[in-house]
Amino acid sequence: VQLVESGGGLVQPGGSLRLSCVASGFTFRNYDMRWYRQAPGKEREWVASITSFSSIPNYADSVKGRFTINRDNSKSTVYLQMNSLKPEDTAVYYCNGGWYWGQGTQVTVSS
Repeated sequence: VQLVESGGGLVQPGGSLRLSCVASGFTFRNYDMRWYRQAPGKEREWVASITSFSSIPNYADSVKGRFTINRDNSKSTVYLQMNSLKPEDTAVYYCNGGWYWGQGTQVTVSS
C-alpha cells in the first residue's frame, strides 16, 4: 500500500498550489480520502475530506472557500487545489485513506 503526495513547494502569499496524492495497493474508490497538515510545533490537523462514491467534499473552516478537494477514481488520485494561500497555511500536508498515510509534502507560503 502506498500513498504518494506531490505538488508542494514555496509560494508567495496569495498564490496557488495543487497537491496530488496517488494511491496504490488498495481499492481507492472504496475509501473516503482526507488531507491533513502539520505545522512546526503544532498537532496534525484535518484540512479536507471527500467521500468515496459520491465525492462529497468537506472542509475545515480555516480553508473553506480557498481550498478545493477532488478525486479521480480512474487514476486513484486525490487532489487539493489551494488558492489564496496565507503564511499560516505553511505545513507538511499529508494524504490519508483508511489506515494509510502518505509521507507528506512541504508547503511553504512566504514572501
